[in-house]
Amino acid sequence: MTADESTAATIAGLMSAADRGDRAASEALFTNLYRELHRVAARQLRAAGGTLSATTVLHECYLGMAGHAASFPDQPRFIAYAARAMRGLIIDHLRERRAQKRGGAFHLTSLDTELAEPLPEDEDTLRLGDAMEDLAGIDAALAEIVDLKFFCGLTLAEIAALRGTSERTVQRDWQKARLLLQRSLQNS
Repeated sequence: MTADESTAATIAGLMSAADRGDRAASEALFTNLYRELHRVAARQLRAAGGTLSATTVLHECYLGMAGHAASFPDQPRFIAYAARAMRGLIIDHLRERRAQKRGGAFHLTSLDTELAEPLPEDEDTLRLGDAMEDLAGIDAALAEIVDLKFFCGLTLAEIAALRGTSERTVQRDWQKARLLLQRSLQNS
């Protein structure tokens, strides 16, 4: 058994135990997947241009996920779920920051409190988040492909293996998802 197969077997066992409510297994699973989840968080933050750190996003995501009883059949689906949760946290943070910049925070000071307009990257990330919500409403499977490809950094071949379909099918779905996202972004 190779090291990758051994790691996959360990993670599969931890996922199974965590699904049965074993708190220690949930914590061990998080520890084993920490590096991968940190990479996903860092990738999303680079795309968002936010002020949060990858570690902060990852820990907030863990705290949010720890209270939910969700079942994940394998590691890629867990990573995709975590990526979706992290994206939501980043978008919520950007919305909160935008609200504060527009007078949402209370200031008692004699200094000039005018803040600059949000960075274009913030606006783009918020618009993309809204477009992703629209896409999930239209076709959740297409939204999952975007999460796996864009936010998790998986290749089309890896997504095809995960979904048990051909790479060509995933490529067609990826193109369809991109068109729907583009249409949604143009209409917003």
